Amino acid sequence: MKDYHISKHNSFYTIGLNYKKADAEARGKFSLDEVAVNNLLVEAKNQGIDGLLATSTCNRTELHGFAQHPFQLIKLLCDHSNGTVEAFQEVAYVYKNKEAINHLFRVGTGLDSQILGDFEIISQLKQSFKRSKELGIANHFIERLCNSIIQASKRIKNETEISSGATSVAFASVQYILRNVENVTDKNILLFGTGKIGRNTCENLIKHTKNPHITLINRTKGKAEQIAGKFNLKVKDYGDLQSEIRTSDILVVATGAQKPTITKELIYTNKPLLILDLSVPKNVDDSISEIENVTLIHLDHLSQMTDETLERRKLFIPEAEAINEEVKHEFNQWLETRKFAPVIKALKKKLKTMKDEELNYQSKKTVNFNADQADVITNRIIQKITTQFANHLKDDSVDSNSSLEFIQKVFQLELDEK
Repeated sequence: MKDYHISKHNSFYTIGLNYKKADAEARGKFSLDEVAVNNLLVEAKNQGIDGLLATSTCNRTELHGFAQHPFQLIKLLCDHSNGTVEAFQEVAYVYKNKEAINHLFRVGTGLDSQILGDFEIISQLKQSFKRSKELGIANHFIERLCNSIIQASKRIKNETEISSGATSVAFASVQYILRNVENVTDKNILLFGTGKIGRNTCENLIKHTKNPHITLINRTKGKAEQIAGKFNLKVKDYGDLQSEIRTSDILVVATGAQKPTITKELIYTNKPLLILDLSVPKNVDDSISEIENVTLIHLDHLSQMTDETLERRKLFIPEAEAINEEVKHEFNQWLETRKFAPVIKALKKKLKTMKDEELNYQSKKTVNFNADQADVITNRIIQKITTQFANHLKDDSVDSNSSLEFIQKVFQLELDEK
C-alpha cells in the first residue's frame, strides 16, 4: 500500500478467526466486548496505527488495519481478549492488501456469514467504523472501503434474493424448537437475555410458536419490560432466575457475558428441559449437559441447520458475487488514483505558481489589466489541464508509473512528503 499514499504503514491486514475453523469455545476466548474494543483502538492509536477497524460478533473476531507487520495486530487482539498467540495461530487467518480487501467485502455482504445472506454483519461493520472514526483511527482508506462495502451490501440485498426468507440464528433456534418439541404452544418458555439476538428470538417465538407462556428475564429489568410491553409477556426479576428455570420446559439463553451465566447449580428439574445457548462465548456451562433430562444445544449446532430457504439462497450467490466484483472494481479504481494524487497535486501547485508569476507580469505591463477575470480564466485552464492528466493516468492501457515519472521530469515537480 506504500504507493497509494494512504498510511505511513506499508500494508493493510486482516487478522482474525471465525466459525469455519474456530469452535464457539475458541471464538469465545478472542471475543471483545465494547470496553475491550475501545481500549484496543486507543492503544493502537497510541502505537501509531492510523487506520483500524475491530469487529467482534458471535461468529468472528477480526481486526482490519494498517501495520508494519500483522503480529502488531495479533498482539493487540491477544492483549485485549482471553486468547493467546499460540491459540490464535491454530485457528486464525491473516490476509494482506488486496486479499484483505476481498475478504472484508465478502464478510460485509453476507457471503462469508455462517448463515448465508445474514446481513446482521453490515450493521456491526457500520458500528465498527463509527467507533473508529470517533476515536480518530479511521483514515480515508478505511472510510472509503466501508462505504463501498455498505453500497455493495445494499445492492445485493435489493437486487438479489440471497437474503429472502426467514433465516438467522434467532429463526434457526425457533425452528429447532418446532422440530423437536411436541405441543410447543403449551410449554413454558424462559428467555434469559434481551439484547439484539434475544429480541429477535422473542419475536420469532411469538410469531411461530403461538405460545402465550413466555417469560423474560434480564439483568437490567427495564430492558426486558420494554420488550414484554410490546408483546404482553411476563417479566421476572433476575433474582427469580433459578425458580423460573425449575418451572420451564425450554430455556433460551441470549446473554452477552464473558463467562457462563447458567451453571449447574442453577438447574433443578424433574422434567425434560431444553436449553438453547445463543451466546458467544458460551453462556451455558458445558457440564449442564450431564444433568438427566436436560438437552443442551449451542449456537454452532443451530447455525449448521440447512433448510429449503438456505438451499434456495445458494442459487443467488453468482449474482451477489457479480455485484461485489463491480463495486470492488470501483473501489480499486479509486485506490489506483491514490498513486498519482501527489503528482497531480504537485502539478496543480506548479501551474498555479506559473500562473501567478505571469499574471503579476501582465498586470504591470498591461493598462487596465483585469486581474480578477484573468485569475478565473487561468484557474479553469489549470483545472482542465490537471483533469486531462488525471484521466490519462486512469486509463487501464496506460503505464501509469512511466507517465508519472515523465510528468514529474517535464514539470520538475517536488512532491510533498507524507
